[in-house]
Amino acid sequence: MSIPTRIVIVGATSGIGLEVARACIRRGWRIGAAGRRTEALEALRASAPEQVVVRRLDVTAADAPQQLHRLIDALGGMDIYLHCAGIGSRNTALDPAIEIATLATNGKGFVRLITAAFDYFRNRGKGHLAAITSIAGTRGLGSAPAYSATKRMQNTYLDALAQLAKMERLGIRITDIRPGFVATPLLRDERYPMLMHPQRVAAKIVEALVRKRRSIVIDRRYAVLVFFWRLIPEWLWERLPIRMKE
Repeated sequence: MSIPTRIVIVGATSGIGLEVARACIRRGWRIGAAGRRTEALEALRASAPEQVVVRRLDVTAADAPQQLHRLIDALGGMDIYLHCAGIGSRNTALDPAIEIATLATNGKGFVRLITAAFDYFRNRGKGHLAAITSIAGTRGLGSAPAYSATKRMQNTYLDALAQLAKMERLGIRITDIRPGFVATPLLRDERYPMLMHPQRVAAKIVEALVRKRRSIVIDRRYAVLVFFWRLIPEWLWERLPIRMKE
């Protein structure tokens, strides 16, 4: 009898992270779920107590790596790490508090947990590290400067870790998951164009994890959009009113 896959999901209390956790439960995987909302974590554990262990974790806290390792121990080990924690806001007013909070979560918090997971896999000599970034990292979005900038940083950071794993001849696989706009608390406006449902996105993410994809844009419509975004010259891009909704 094969051992179930053990996946740790940071940011599993809502949105995409929660839907991925539910999809993994249906596949029979064991899940270590982490996030800031204790009630949501307990509700997830209650849905499949034999498969799910939970731990409260805030990626902006200095002790987050220690909390991650305690969760891994409770799970009995980790085969896949999936980073789903992130925030983003429309901020054309450039409120510095919003920009700095975004940097703290999507920048410092991301690096804090991703490095802890990478080191865990480095010590094992193998593993699968994945993160949900965004198509917003393709180009700078004037409506959400810190959000798009931190997502670009995350893309580049994962590229660097993929190269580092090869340099050190480690069996660590990296997956950069770049969804388009998803109907989560981050985007509450249901009229947003090409808005995707979290359940469908979660299914695509689990498929990418199973296939160990290096990177994936979800879905095909957004893959086409990103392709053309990259072709747009700088002078034209600066004149395009691409917006994130409140």
